[in-house]
Amino acid sequence: MNDSAVAPGRQARAAPSALASQLACAAHFAALGFNYGTWTSRLPELKAGLGLSTSQVSLLLLSAALGSVFSFPVTAALLHRLGSRGASLLSGGVLPLMLVGLAAAPGWWFALAVMFVHGIIASTMDVAMNAQGVEIERVHARPVMSRLHACFSLGTMAGALFASGATLVTTAVAWHFGAAALLVWAAVLLPRHALVADARPVEGASRSFALPRGAALWLGAMAFLGMIVEGGMVDWSTLYLKESAGASAQVAPLGIASLQGAMLAMRWVGDRARTRWGARAILFRGSLLAGIALALALALGGVLPALAGFALVGVGIAIVSPCVYAEGAKQGAVALAATMTLGSVGFLVGPPLIGSVAQASDLRWGLAVIAAGCLLLAGFSRRVRWD
Repeated sequence: MNDSAVAPGRQARAAPSALASQLACAAHFAALGFNYGTWTSRLPELKAGLGLSTSQVSLLLLSAALGSVFSFPVTAALLHRLGSRGASLLSGGVLPLMLVGLAAAPGWWFALAVMFVHGIIASTMDVAMNAQGVEIERVHARPVMSRLHACFSLGTMAGALFASGATLVTTAVAWHFGAAALLVWAAVLLPRHALVADARPVEGASRSFALPRGAALWLGAMAFLGMIVEGGMVDWSTLYLKESAGASAQVAPLGIASLQGAMLAMRWVGDRARTRWGARAILFRGSLLAGIALALALALGGVLPALAGFALVGVGIAIVSPCVYAEGAKQGAVALAATMTLGSVGFLVGPPLIGSVAQASDLRWGLAVIAAGCLLLAGFSRRVRWD
């Protein structure tokens, strides 16, 4: 079938308004975040139910990260054949099945397989919905990407809060994940007609694994550390609150909520802050704040210092990724690809690194790795010549 004939027909049939398109895409960002906040909030129950050690939990997280890395060919093929709209709908429609599979996992090996597939599906949806956001900007000539990313933080926070509330109703992970799956399906499928069709087939949807050089090396290092910090905080905060700080099952998911709530607020105003004070200043001060706040929270111990510390980490590192990727884009496609590659590597090695340290000592020392990463981020931010 002729692509040039299909795309105009789809656009004519849908004819969504700018607001409707933005809200539909925002629902996909929120759905992916809600899914993420759901399963990470119940890691203590999954660990207990499957009889896992801390190192086995880190391997579960590693399996999801490996799935994300190996998703690139799948993502490229789906984007080329279905466009960003179709690929986001397909991956978003399959994603809730991963929650169901994880809740029903009879053992560790089955859970590993589910998490690997989950990594593939979630990464595909991530790329597809971002491509849809770019298409919405093109069609409606309005910048929306910053607030779309804020909606991911909103979804993650909502997933953590929903998990906290679900434990008041039932301790069964299966019922919680089943309800969460229905909410994800609704967010993905109900606003589907407001998504826009791509004007032309998406090309070059895979990511390069080229290593950065020169100035891009520091950007890549910041992306690497930023993903260790951001991903590690979400992956391990619930377990830290429950196992080290003594939080209840209802309070433990609030660590993710406090982190993501702070990140949401900062990402909502991040573009204006960068314009007013500059990327160098806000990245240096923010990363320094995050590192010191987390170190103090770990030293003090307890639930309240942890929740306050996690929120300040969210404030400090919220706009690391937007600033780093924007600067990488200014330096060209190769620099951007290299920066994103090292960000993916950071997401890959972060969970097992923190888990290994925690297994050898305890989770307090595991999270201390994240505090050290924040301080390194502050130092690296001074080595980049920001525009």
